[in-house]
Amino acid sequence: MAADPFRETAFAKINLALHVRKRRDDGYHELETLFAFVDAGDELVVAPADRDSLIVYGEFSGALDCGDNIVEHALALLPRQDHWAVSLDKRLPVAAGLGGGSADAGAIFRLVERLHGLPDDWASLAAGLGADVPACVRSRAALGLGTGTELVEVSNDLAGAPVLLVNPRVPLPTGPVFRGWDGLDRGPLPSGDLRTIAMHGRNDLEPGAIALVPAIADVLGWLGQSGAWLARMSGSGATCFALYADAAARDAAAADVPAAWWHCAGNLR
Repeated sequence: MAADPFRETAFAKINLALHVRKRRDDGYHELETLFAFVDAGDELVVAPADRDSLIVYGEFSGALDCGDNIVEHALALLPRQDHWAVSLDKRLPVAAGLGGGSADAGAIFRLVERLHGLPDDWASLAAGLGADVPACVRSRAALGLGTGTELVEVSNDLAGAPVLLVNPRVPLPTGPVFRGWDGLDRGPLPSGDLRTIAMHGRNDLEPGAIALVPAIADVLGWLGQSGAWLARMSGSGATCFALYADAAARDAAAADVPAAWWHCAGNLR
């Protein structure tokens, strides 16, 4: 059965590694990061309408502001032959290091691409919405350079790898985490395939994020004892991820996640 052309998943983004190299004069940071995507996330449905509109529902809908939402900004940017009523089932926590809003915008770009085609300058339009948006449009593993908008292909030997996402249900805005970076350049990402870079990389934002939300250390400690071969914070937090050798190990860990924490089990794309 063909996929519904009017429905799209906003795949959760994780940073398998994130190296901060320097502060830039424009206020941003020079990054080297390894993007990967989980086969689960928010769900968007569009329908033809007289004007563009957005309805948000779901577990984390209360954290979003309709009327000033990145989905609406994406709709306004992209040329289409009709207007859309968009329904967004907000399943991913907000301010969580999963690229939630960027992933939602990326899903809109893919819907427009499927139904109308994208303009030649789609990548610059996406970057104008946020540094993670170009990666989220493609939702494929890639290296992100500069502020994260410069994408480089990488050998993806982790496609299908079982993954568990865990968040302590504490929102953590990106800005304060980056401001808490200690300014030390600890070196570039290693080279190699996805597994090699992930194994030998790091997340330079973890210490600053833990200082703001100590529960992140609790999540990482728990995941480290769950049978995972890698556990790390994603992006600016507070969500952490763990990778497992097989689905049975992931599912056993998911069944034991403390009830107070949000979690999502899936596979890398």
